[in-house]
Amino acid sequence: MSHHASGPDFGFPRGDARLDMTDLYAFPKPGDAAKSILVFNVHPSFSVNPPGHTTTEPFAPGALYEIKIDTDGDAIADISYSVRFRSCDDGKQTATLRRVQGAPASGACDEGAVIVEGAPVSAGREALVTEAGECRFFFGWRSDPFFFDANGFFNKMRFTGDDLFTDKNVCSIVLELPNSALGTNGVGLWARTLDKNGEGWVQADRGGRPLQAVFLPGEERAAYLTGEPADDDRFIGVFAHELEHTGGYTREDAIAVARKLLPDILSYDPRCPASFPHNGRTLTDDVVDFFFSLLTNGKVTGDKVGPHGDLLNEFPYVGPPHD
Repeated sequence: MSHHASGPDFGFPRGDARLDMTDLYAFPKPGDAAKSILVFNVHPSFSVNPPGHTTTEPFAPGALYEIKIDTDGDAIADISYSVRFRSCDDGKQTATLRRVQGAPASGACDEGAVIVEGAPVSAGREALVTEAGECRFFFGWRSDPFFFDANGFFNKMRFTGDDLFTDKNVCSIVLELPNSALGTNGVGLWARTLDKNGEGWVQADRGGRPLQAVFLPGEERAAYLTGEPADDDRFIGVFAHELEHTGGYTREDAIAVARKLLPDILSYDPRCPASFPHNGRTLTDDVVDFFFSLLTNGKVTGDKVGPHGDLLNEFPYVGPPHD
């Protein structure tokens, strides 16, 4: 959904649920406006095609999980936070987080300044938190904060308020950072996962804004998910076509809306309250209502589903995983 099934026919990128990006959130730390919280969720616990549970191993060992930060508005990353995971003989996983700045941040960042190394990955309800200076980090299974009547969507957008995600889990990467670590006051954010083959790093999934990568690009979805925000102008026509078809927009209006959706970057200014789509995204923002109202040109304005009640008031803010 929000990227919970990014591949063709609602499958997983490169056939691996652990590489599937679900959501990206950014908001000021509650009670401390000098810091920000970034949440990058991946690996849905449930598969749509075929239906059933995915693997219990949280993250793909050796893969890259990156949060990209554009500080100057050119849709090219100037800062990158990159995580790689290692599986141990006892079945547990550890995380190494690096920060890369400057020109190398725009590429696959498997090198850079190590922020934390060997941080434990949570597999149970207890949140294992790692601290380093002014920063805190979490890696592991959590309750999925995304809320959506997915069955209603598949039933021709006849929404009934049946939240498919109320008992589902994801794997979260949560960073608590000083705002100064983001580079500037206003930034653009997106996240991506990368796998490695014999020729090097291959981007599996990416996104900044919720939902649109799954429902808009159509036949161009694979190219979209492996592309870069700086090149997203090439998808304006594809997005506009879907908006015309679904929302009944005129061609001119559809292109104007498509230009607002692209590049696929989440704008965030930590000096201001977070609220999607204007600034960042909180764990309770109803992105589905906004997206479908835009997609259908106001014909569908909501799915009758609200935020989950298991969110935490403290780090890592995402609720404990379901059994």
